[in-house]
Amino acid sequence: MKYRQLGNSKLSISEISFGCMSLDYQDTNSEKLIHKAIDYGVTFFDTADLYDHGKNEATVGKALKNYRKDIVIGTKVGNQWRTDKSGWDWNPSKSYILKSVEESLRRLQTDYIDLYQLHGGTIDDPIDETIEAFEILKKQGKIRYYGISSIRPNVIKAYIKKSNISSVMMQYSLLDRRPEEECLDVLKKNNIGVLARGTLAKGLLAGKPITEYLNYSWPDIQKTIKTMQKISGEEKSMCQTAIHYVLTNKAISSAVIGIRTQKQLQECLIKYDQKELSEEHYELLQKSNIPWVYKNHR
Repeated sequence: MKYRQLGNSKLSISEISFGCMSLDYQDTNSEKLIHKAIDYGVTFFDTADLYDHGKNEATVGKALKNYRKDIVIGTKVGNQWRTDKSGWDWNPSKSYILKSVEESLRRLQTDYIDLYQLHGGTIDDPIDETIEAFEILKKQGKIRYYGISSIRPNVIKAYIKKSNISSVMMQYSLLDRRPEEECLDVLKKNNIGVLARGTLAKGLLAGKPITEYLNYSWPDIQKTIKTMQKISGEEKSMCQTAIHYVLTNKAISSAVIGIRTQKQLQECLIKYDQKELSEEHYELLQKSNIPWVYKNHR
């Protein structure tokens, strides 16, 4: 496993990290899967208080308790479950963040969170208030660094200007190249690490049956898949090629991959770092589709 610095932080994290959202908190194998990922060199594990009403955080906390000094935990805040559990509401207020961190710390069985992330956001949020909450938590030692999870250029730019964020988690893959237009360069310039989610495009870039995705039609995706298959050959899996594409951009600190099974873990990680994409292959992948751009939230 190779490691990269997370933006302006002092955190060194694995190039491939573990997105824990898909873990089944009722499955005893979830803990074993996390431990296997650690054996492969994964050091960053990402969860959120929203997932399974907090049970996902509890699962992650239990699995990582004995590895705490060697790993990096990221979780998220901002989506507040309704009392009747019928859904959730957006709440980026200072009071809610300061309250929620205590519950996340308890479920994660730790006294600090390495990376605390705002789980969404709009330009109409009380951004200054949100930032104040994160800065308070840093001073208190309850979090080491903070970031946001957002694909909205206007929100990202606002936090770059106003805050000390260390990271932005955003959707980025060969089938969603919107960040390439502007966001990746801006974040790299400001030394803010990018955590890429959706790297496998809901499994389409890992071999799942082709369906329409975002603005791409079935023929569009098929063209990209054929290019990936040709480049991957017998030396690596398609998902490794998809991960390599994302990691070729130096703005990316890590590709956050949602993993649910041992098979998925092996396909993504076994020998993934033995052969990176050549410049020729990278260009072929870029030519396999036409990137589209953000139309909203500019």
